Amino acid sequence: MRMKLGCRLSFNVPVPTPMIFMLNVHYSRVSDLERPDYLRTDPPVRTEAYRDGFGNWCTRLVAPAGGITVSTDGILADDGLSDPVGLESVQHPVEHLPSEVLEFLLPSRYCESDVLSDFAWQRFGHEPTGWAKVQAVCDFVHNHVRFGYEHSRPTRTAVETLNEGVGVCRDYTHLAVALCRSLNIPTRYCTGYVSDIGQPPPYAPMDFSAYMEVYLGDRWWVFDPRNNDIRFGRVLIARGRDAADVPLTHSFGFHELTQFEVWIDEVD
Repeated sequence: MRMKLGCRLSFNVPVPTPMIFMLNVHYSRVSDLERPDYLRTDPPVRTEAYRDGFGNWCTRLVAPAGGITVSTDGILADDGLSDPVGLESVQHPVEHLPSEVLEFLLPSRYCESDVLSDFAWQRFGHEPTGWAKVQAVCDFVHNHVRFGYEHSRPTRTAVETLNEGVGVCRDYTHLAVALCRSLNIPTRYCTGYVSDIGQPPPYAPMDFSAYMEVYLGDRWWVFDPRNNDIRFGRVLIARGRDAADVPLTHSFGFHELTQFEVWIDEVD
């Protein structure tokens, strides 16, 4: 299938303000782009692209005083398959894990796996290792947290999400990431497009979505504690330890978001 995807974000800034954007499709999907999702600005300004320490594609610029709109718009070819499922995927003992995944066992800014360790083992220690344990974590988080944009707070951590029981997709993901890491399962935070393809209406306004990848067997697998179902048309933008590593926008000064629009739709 083919999907049209992109976004449009507008900001007001009182003075020229350096900003970093992480809005382009991840390099692992670039070969699927029939029409590249180049980042455009209005008014036109000089931009510089680079890769961060996780390989994510970033664009930096200086927004002029008054405001700026940034947008992307591309067409991507997708195999039309759902998120893969690997029920028999094994969980490796820590001593047998590849060295490059070990950083995804450690606590991070929003995922205090060290603080949640006792809770995680008391709650999930009896679960079978591997896929079933990760699914038990996702089931718990999905049922424990009540979704609502009115509950959004950019500083909320996994521990606070557990205690408050409310949040948005990033809060679901931070809590699930922290619990899995507490259980010695390497887990990384992801952000991207999650389409409504195959879902029954009515459809909520489209937004970027947070989910996670866990290392089981010899590969990374997608889990989505917010939706907790199988999705079609998932397109990665960036991955890291938590939301601090992969902010869609980062401003080095005051800014006001005045427009936010995201789309991902199947096209003929």
